Amino acid sequence: MKISYNWLNELVALTLSPVELREALTMAGLAVEGVEEVGDDHILDLDLTSNRPDALSHLGVAREAAIVCGTALKPQNITLNESDELAESVASIEIHDADLCPRYAARIVRGVKVGPSPEWLVKRLESIGQRSVNNIADITNYVMFEMGQPTHAFDLNLLHDRRIIVRRPHAGEQLTTLDGTKRELAPNHLLIADADHAVAIAGVMGGEETEINEQTTDVLIESAYFNSASVRATARALGMDTEASYRFARGVDHDGQVRAADRVAQLIQEIAGGTVLKGAIDVYPSRITRNTVALREARVEKLTGLKVEIERAAEILRSLGFEVELAAGEKQLRATAPSFRVDISREEDLVEEVARHVGYNLVATTLPEWSGLGRYLPGDDRRRNVRRTLATLGFDEAYTFSFVNGERDQLFRQSEKQAGVLSNPIDVNQSEMRSSLMTGLLESLQHNFNQGRKDVKLFELGRVFKASESKRPNERELLSLVLSGEVATDNWRGARQVDFYDLAGAIESVVSSLSISGFTIERASVEYLHPGQSAALSRDGVEVARYGRLHPRIASLYKFRQPVYIGEIEFEKLLEIPADEVRYSALPRLPASSRDVSALVPDTAMWGDIEKAIRELGISEIVEVRVFDMYKGKEVPEGMRSLAFRVTYRGKGRTLTDEEVAVMHGRVRQLLESRFGAQLR
Repeated sequence: MKISYNWLNELVALTLSPVELREALTMAGLAVEGVEEVGDDHILDLDLTSNRPDALSHLGVAREAAIVCGTALKPQNITLNESDELAESVASIEIHDADLCPRYAARIVRGVKVGPSPEWLVKRLESIGQRSVNNIADITNYVMFEMGQPTHAFDLNLLHDRRIIVRRPHAGEQLTTLDGTKRELAPNHLLIADADHAVAIAGVMGGEETEINEQTTDVLIESAYFNSASVRATARALGMDTEASYRFARGVDHDGQVRAADRVAQLIQEIAGGTVLKGAIDVYPSRITRNTVALREARVEKLTGLKVEIERAAEILRSLGFEVELAAGEKQLRATAPSFRVDISREEDLVEEVARHVGYNLVATTLPEWSGLGRYLPGDDRRRNVRRTLATLGFDEAYTFSFVNGERDQLFRQSEKQAGVLSNPIDVNQSEMRSSLMTGLLESLQHNFNQGRKDVKLFELGRVFKASESKRPNERELLSLVLSGEVATDNWRGARQVDFYDLAGAIESVVSSLSISGFTIERASVEYLHPGQSAALSRDGVEVARYGRLHPRIASLYKFRQPVYIGEIEFEKLLEIPADEVRYSALPRLPASSRDVSALVPDTAMWGDIEKAIRELGISEIVEVRVFDMYKGKEVPEGMRSLAFRVTYRGKGRTLTDEEVAVMHGRVRQLLESRFGAQLR
């Protein structure tokens, strides 16, 4: 925001030089990035935060300058030479959507002469980076930069029936704006219309059909208060960032519409001539009120460390335009913010107002007192174990954006319930809160591929969101993995592509790092996973992980040319499972005896079921059952696969004989044939 020092001096008696004023305003909370000398003027470049729309004008900055200079605002007298003809008898205003436009005021000036602006007005606007258009348009811009209230001038005679109707668009309605672009209007936009059609996009830009031109003689001055969220959404959807929308989107003074219209009418009468009709048309269906906010002297000291007497706080707030009432006998007050301070709603806001004018430089730079001991959040030690485990396996940790493209995110949702939709997204292409970590991880994988890196292992531990009936979405914590490319690319014995078993091993390592056992592995039925290369990990009937090869349909959307394996773990569910008790176990002193089994088993037989069945035989001497080979090819009959595994036996207190091992192993072989239909070799 550029502010003219000379212009400012017309509104308040400045006692500081431009450089001194820069320092004083910055220390009072309005950061001034620099001061530039332009002719006989100095331009202050302010970097304002979004919660201070009141400072988006010379009058707003003048209020702050008055305090730091120890002076007062100069009286701004607005006098009009009105005719006897009532403005209400010439034009009418209707508001059909009072929630989006709580107030709409207008002034009418007849007999104006449109032409170039006087030199002082052109020079004043150019000093702050604004070009001159014509005297009427320049006056509306001047008042916006002076008072902070955007206004717009319509050619009254081009408004059908001389009516203003504030409404939403009809189906398929269009409008050609002042920049010559035809705009498609959505049902949630707000527009200004006459009796027949749209003439402006509310709070953003006027229409080409009713713009001021050299033939204009009668002018209707619009000065309205629009819902900030509505203007912000409309401007963003249409890609129209104007000076007016910038102010409306942040909030303007809801009590300054008539005064701004009067100011525009006054300047038009002085510069372009004409007659101002009597009275303003002011449609204000439901008046906006402000709640009072309490401020305690003790609260100021607690939050800032500054000892400020409540009487001093009241003096500061009154100088800022607040209505203040001191509580008798108590060190507190109640204040009502002026209509132009839309950022004041709680006690902390009042504390900030007092502190910034007492002086931020007086706040002591001390650390807060703390008598407790630091500690990790619940589950942090287990999270660190998981991160270390995956890093050891060659994974890199990723941190992806919580806002995602809803169309892509929907591919990985586990339920029909909708994800949380942002009402004010930073990017329209990322307008939903993620319901899965996969969207971000696959975009990161795609980025790596595009940069020429084909061997990638990534994981992310983060929260996902789901819409709920309350304002806050439901959250849960997930751990997701993605891997693709080759394993051991620098090994002299050669490399191989990662496969399903590398992913399964990583999932198993994660679970082992948490010291949790008792899981079962089942075939997974997940839309985004390859139906023949996917699995689910469960415990006590509760699914805690699903993993496998990315479905070719989804891989084609990302244009992946090599297999991609993904896994998603419900990390919160894992944290709820108590870790196994770790007991000391001495190294075995007796030798073990191993027997291998090679068999053809049906494809429908899951290894997890086979291992479980062997364990359930009740042979306590079995200490390990481990697969070491699996093969499926043309030599193997259709519907079968070759499976080889090793069973290790060890006795308790004595060494097992070959005969004892043979008996136990015979039971294992018999189980395979009778229960799983295996063909033993």
